[in-house]
Amino acid sequence: MTRTRFAPSPNGSLHLGHAYAAIVAHDLAHERGGEFLVRIEDIDGARSRQELAEEALKDLAWLGLAWDGPVRIQSRNVTAHVAAGERLKAMGLLYPCRCTRAEIAANATRMGPDGPVYPGTCNHRALDPEGAAWRIDMEAAISRAGPLTWEDGRAGVQLADPAPYGDVVLLRKDLPGSYHLAATLDDAADGITLVTRGMDLFGASHIHRLLQALLALPVPTWHHHPLLVEPDGRKLAKRRGSPSLADRRRAGEDGPALAAALRAHAFPAGLSLGEGVA
Repeated sequence: MTRTRFAPSPNGSLHLGHAYAAIVAHDLAHERGGEFLVRIEDIDGARSRQELAEEALKDLAWLGLAWDGPVRIQSRNVTAHVAAGERLKAMGLLYPCRCTRAEIAANATRMGPDGPVYPGTCNHRALDPEGAAWRIDMEAAISRAGPLTWEDGRAGVQLADPAPYGDVVLLRKDLPGSYHLAATLDDAADGITLVTRGMDLFGASHIHRLLQALLALPVPTWHHHPLLVEPDGRKLAKRRGSPSLADRRRAGEDGPALAAALRAHAFPAGLSLGEGVA
């Protein structure tokens, strides 16, 4: 059975880009007689706010999207995130790191898909792990896992290639798991068989496929959809003040009509679908 999910972080209000992503996940599940879940990814410290989680659920209901079963709460799964981190440490695949972003930018020798690639400064160093972030030794992890593939519903079969991202952080200084580790574990725990998300996260799926192999997790299919972008080609973003769904809802706009327009790609003036990363 197909099972998808929409997993917003309650650190800002949802906008039209979120609405489009939720509709894609909802419709793909229901077209296949499956289930659509909602998971609130609320482990980002003080930035996560309960009132924004509640607002997001009201926005989804206003759009006419119904989810199956109770809302999943990511913070309730942190014990599993910690346990997975310990397993990876026991495999010798994680190492502590105290480098700042400025230090990484200054010492990086190459650029990756997400910016300066961490140069491995702390790998093989004897560091006090207390209060440090933990990075994956990407070369060692790839060697251990061997060749891997994954399938995207739009792009077809992909050869997993997480190497360009370098030794990414899996355990943050302030959190039991980074996005990469937490999302991968939670999708497995929730029985997600089709991971839907925007093209800006296409590269992350290479990393997640590696983690699935290392932690013996089930492998879903992916569906990376185009992004809803502004006239300058940038995706809609909370930090740039893109109009929120809550504002539209409170102004009396018709939610199901808006959802129908998004399904038909009848976007508000100036917005369009684009494949690029912003």
